[in-house]
Amino acid sequence: MKNILKLLLPAIVFVMPVKAQSEWKLDAVHSSVVFSVAHMVISETSGNFKDFSIVLKSEKEDFSDAVIEAVIKVASINTENNYRDQHLRSNDFFNAEKYPEIRFKSKKFEKIDGNKYKITGDLTIRDVTKEAVFNAELKGVLKTENGLLSAWKAVIVIDRFEYNLKWNKTVETGGLVAGKVVSVVLNLEFTR
Repeated sequence: MKNILKLLLPAIVFVMPVKAQSEWKLDAVHSSVVFSVAHMVISETSGNFKDFSIVLKSEKEDFSDAVIEAVIKVASINTENNYRDQHLRSNDFFNAEKYPEIRFKSKKFEKIDGNKYKITGDLTIRDVTKEAVFNAELKGVLKTENGLLSAWKAVIVIDRFEYNLKWNKTVETGGLVAGKVVSVVLNLEFTR
């Protein structure tokens, strides 16, 4: 009997289905990573990152088992002002030479209600890694000639000082030239 089990066990393991997560590939042409921050207390300045890669993996149709990993190249920051972009790449802010990437890796992808999700994971900016939560919305899934398309919007608000982006010149009234709270919005399309 033991000999029969030894022979059958590899066969049983071989035929057992292994359900791997399907990879959704980012459609970078139809995706964006945009940020905004208070400027001179009374207005707001925005910018984006031009170079980023994001991988989404999920097997379930409702994405409740999804995992996501993102890498943003800091040197690709763009605010339509070369002087400001160079300053943002400097050690006053991101120090793009020493810390060339912003990274996010999800630990939990929670379906909250309907098409609303909370994506919890580790966000690394410069030399700081902290747990961060994105509020996300699945905008929809469509069948196209290139396969399935899923569209997402994810939003996070961070305190830049917590990630050592500490340049803090003040205006005469006492507020910061560049606010400490940064809003980040990702509009993403993936195909599978």
